[in-house]
Amino acid sequence: MIAFFDASAVIYFVEGAEPFASRLRAELARLTTRRPDLGAAVSRLSWLECRVKPARDGNQDILSRFDAFFSHPDLSWVELTQNVVELATVLRVRYKLRTPDALQAACCLQLGRDHVFITGDDGFRRVASLNARVLH
Repeated sequence: MIAFFDASAVIYFVEGAEPFASRLRAELARLTTRRPDLGAAVSRLSWLECRVKPARDGNQDILSRFDAFFSHPDLSWVELTQNVVELATVLRVRYKLRTPDALQAACCLQLGRDHVFITGDDGFRRVASLNARVLH
């Protein structure tokens, strides 16, 4: 099983924003209890989205913490390939998602059926084939 982290989940994890960081840790504990081999994946879009606010604010400490998270050797990357963009187009039309959300969902779906999409956004529940875990 692979846990795909939406940008909001990465932000909760790295910045420790409560109560979401505690909910994320609890969800990861549940998942790893059932699947000790749980992998983790992100998209390049998450990398971009996570860096914008601290870069704008000049917060080098948070940027360094994001850099450390994204450079973890066990983290898998899902690239924004032609297949991802084509699937994102279908998802955007079918579920009326915003473009970044459609890209994130499509990236996760590229991982296959054995995935969980971890997010703070309820809108992803609409995507029928996406195993979304919303941290509310």
